[in-house]
Amino acid sequence: MFQRNTLALAVLALSAAPLNAIAADSTELQQIRQDIEQLRQSYEARIRELETRLQQTDVKASAAQQATSNLPAQTASAPAANATTQAAGGNAFNPEISLVLSGTYANLSKDPKNWQMSNFMPSGDEIGPGKRGFSLGESELGFRANIDQHFYGQATLAVSGENEIGVEEAFVQTTSLPKGLQAKAGRFFSGIGYLNGQHAHTWDFVDAPLAYQAFLGGQYSQDGAQLKWVAPTSTFLELGMDVGAGERFPGTTRNKNGAGSTALFAHLGGDIGASQSWQVGTSWLRAAPRDRTYDATDLAGNEVSNSFSGRSQLYIVDGVWKWAPNGNAERINLKLQGEYFRRRETGELAYDTAAQNLSDSYRSAQSGWYVQSVYQFMPRWRVGARFDQLDSGTVDYASNGDFLANTNYKPKRSSLMLDWSPSEFSRIRLQYAKDQARQGVKDDQIFVQYQMSLGAHGAHSY
Repeated sequence: MFQRNTLALAVLALSAAPLNAIAADSTELQQIRQDIEQLRQSYEARIRELETRLQQTDVKASAAQQATSNLPAQTASAPAANATTQAAGGNAFNPEISLVLSGTYANLSKDPKNWQMSNFMPSGDEIGPGKRGFSLGESELGFRANIDQHFYGQATLAVSGENEIGVEEAFVQTTSLPKGLQAKAGRFFSGIGYLNGQHAHTWDFVDAPLAYQAFLGGQYSQDGAQLKWVAPTSTFLELGMDVGAGERFPGTTRNKNGAGSTALFAHLGGDIGASQSWQVGTSWLRAAPRDRTYDATDLAGNEVSNSFSGRSQLYIVDGVWKWAPNGNAERINLKLQGEYFRRRETGELAYDTAAQNLSDSYRSAQSGWYVQSVYQFMPRWRVGARFDQLDSGTVDYASNGDFLANTNYKPKRSSLMLDWSPSEFSRIRLQYAKDQARQGVKDDQIFVQYQMSLGAHGAHSY
């Protein structure tokens, strides 16, 4: 009897154990189901929120795309092409910021304080090889963004090694004008020539060609307005016009209404097969300097200060040809470029303004040119050569010819460079130049330069 009771109790205990386990499992499963339901509801709410934001973004993107849809392909520059992307990214009020750092070591065999271009009027402090030894180059701090569907803005601040901050460029330009038109207002590099519109950190050599230094003071910028038109054709055709204050060399500051300088330019370009491309251009710049001063040495060997007032006209012809196998320039490419300048000036020149101040008519016709080639022979490595020459041409000082003379000497310079770019954001350059800008003087110049880019940076021009 006892054994049967014991066996029954054992059976009942064994039967109750699964029931307890099932009850516990049921409670846990119920909790899991509740957790899953809460997650599902949370994710559905999040998905509805994202769908709403996506619809709002699509509306903004469609509006921006519609505003730029009528522009021809050639005018879809970086500012216009990025309008939709920036609006869609919710980043319309956050400008891109970039910083270009530059530094140079210069070993010059002749004192740079006495550097000049013989037979040419000096054109400011931005000419010459710079100082000897180590120096901090010009750093560029840039801000750029689309303002709205109609305007794009950009500002570039130049910080010199002498702790001076200047406004290199600060302009607004349109993004939605019809028929391939684009307008710009503010301070900007003029569209004349080929090299003038490019920032210094994009140049292939440490310094500007002699012709740019002699005729434009290094680089010409306008405080004014610009209008460009790009033809809706397969061949690139650009026509443009600048009008501005004309305060920079070859012009001067003038207390006068209206434009102090006018520039016209045209560029034509295209492709030759899959591996070659080209561009040619012509430009005209007119300025009206008043009391443009410069220092010179007269026939008696005296240092005198003179000034010129009148009209200055500059004509430029430029060309560039590029080659890369099948259009892929990543490994190997070759670039050949050159520009020819011719300047005519007429007016009055005052000799020795500090003492005698003798004023008489002045007339000159001078020219200059450069040609350069840069070859990337393997990824990250390039080698280049450049030759510059100026022609003093004809200069008529009238009666001041008794004190000032113009020889037939032609300033010239030959340069070789080798640079290494570890990435698209960094470059280290070695350059040698045999500078013969001064009559009877040969200056051997060696430069080591670094250029480093931080932050977002817009695409460079062709």
